[in-house]
Amino acid sequence: MAKKKVKNKKPSKVWTKYKDGKKERSCPRCGPGVFLAKHKDRLYCGSCHYTEFSKK
Repeated sequence: MAKKKVKNKKPSKVWTKYKDGKKERSCPRCGPGVFLAKHKDRLYCGSCHYTEFSKK
C-alpha cells in the first residue's frame, strides 16, 4: 500500500488579530475571542450585531 499524501493546513485567521502580544478590540457582549470588525466609521460584531460608531 502506498502512503497517503499529507496536505499542510493553513493557520487560523484569528491569530492575525493578535499584534505584539496585544489583542485587538473584542466584543463586550460576547466576551473574549469574538473580535470587532473595523469599518471606516464603526466597529461591528458579526455574532451579536453590536456596533460602536466612531466620532468624527
